Amino acid sequence: MEDRRALARWWTLVGATLIALYLCWLMFKPFVAVIGWATVLVIVFYPVHERLARRLQKPALSAIISCILVILLILVPIALITMAILRELSGALQTLQAASNYLLDPNSPVTGPLLRFIGRFVDISQFQSEDYVFEQLKGMSGSIAGQTLGFLGGVLGVFVQMLFVIFTMYYLFKDGERIANSVRDALPLERAQADALLTRTREVIDASVYGVISIAVIQGTLGGLAFWVLGLPSAIVWGVTMTFLSMIPMLGAFLVWGPAAIYLAVMGQIPKAIMLAVWGTLVIGMIDNFLRPKLVGGRTRLHELLIFFAVLGGLQVFGVLGFVLGPVVLAVCLALFDVFRSANETGGPSSLDAVKKS
Repeated sequence: MEDRRALARWWTLVGATLIALYLCWLMFKPFVAVIGWATVLVIVFYPVHERLARRLQKPALSAIISCILVILLILVPIALITMAILRELSGALQTLQAASNYLLDPNSPVTGPLLRFIGRFVDISQFQSEDYVFEQLKGMSGSIAGQTLGFLGGVLGVFVQMLFVIFTMYYLFKDGERIANSVRDALPLERAQADALLTRTREVIDASVYGVISIAVIQGTLGGLAFWVLGLPSAIVWGVTMTFLSMIPMLGAFLVWGPAAIYLAVMGQIPKAIMLAVWGTLVIGMIDNFLRPKLVGGRTRLHELLIFFAVLGGLQVFGVLGFVLGPVVLAVCLALFDVFRSANETGGPSSLDAVKKS
């Protein structure tokens, strides 16, 4: 009888815990992006914050100064670039539509013969419609924009969510060690395993931010500079586009400067097309080969194909934050899988090496 009561109490506790966790998820779900951005920014800037905290010996003041540094170095430039993109976006869409209409014109002396042949099997006229192009762009960006910080909330929404990010960063900076210890203690792992798992997570975030994102920003800047020098319209928009594409393995900035070079050649601007192709191949393309081993190296320890799908899947789930969180979730998942596999093989808790080798 006592066993039945104990079992009933156990299942009641499990049910209440699951209900409480579900309610907590519903409450925190609207702020996942805010907490995610704040966590990533704090992890990236935490070495600087540690030096400030040791020198000042005042946690609250150190946290405030660290937040100000993040605002000046990250949030303000992003806000300025976003405003510049919004100013140029309309012109970029018009340029893209005009280029599409020219290249898809059946009467074009360059592409006309090929289009007339393809037109026997495919209705090309739909691709010349402005509504069609707009809907396709909207469809590709909608799922990402819907999960990205502030995109749907207007100017006021962006401002409020930025305040939430800064507010969260302050407490993460101020109480970072205590929060990390709480997370470590909450994990159902041995202390050494939990330490290794948190270290693994930080390594992937550092590699993604310092390595992947830094390289992408350099490539996008070089690409946008080339567009500006060659007189191509909306250089900022296409530079930012190349930055995002450069973060995705096996795609890269070529998806922007390659078609642009072809377009220049079709338009008869052969010297500009050659210059863009040479710049893209020898400068933009080689940046990745030169800097990636130095900035990223083997810190992610993930195959490029896995990173490719992790980034794309992360974009669908987390928005722009998925560039970082996608590989992080994958790395943590593989680390936990190795812990589980090692436990099954040894009949007990896994060793620290199982997590480190994931």
